[in-house]
Amino acid sequence: MDKKYSEMTHQELMDEIAQLKVKAQKAEQMGMINEFAVHERKITMAQAYMMDPSVFKPDDVYEIRNSEAETFRIVYMNGVFAWGHRNNGQEEEALPISLLGSKK
Repeated sequence: MDKKYSEMTHQELMDEIAQLKVKAQKAEQMGMINEFAVHERKITMAQAYMMDPSVFKPDDVYEIRNSEAETFRIVYMNGVFAWGHRNNGQEEEALPISLLGSKK
């Protein structure tokens, strides 16, 4: 049985990410867009578990990685997820901390 990301060591997470990148590359080459997207999301989650959530604080604003000038204001943290608002919007959502870029 596979381990949860939260139970894996740093090295196990790195190995998992490497395997997922290979799977994502193969899916992309075969034109399997949905499978590629699933592997990309798994990579994002594994990367989140390699980060320190205590670094992220409520009311801090971060750029969102791989997006055009989008920002995210943290309301609260829950594990490796930052809950808050995108671009000062009203709708609350959760993002894995690995999607947060530099602090604004």
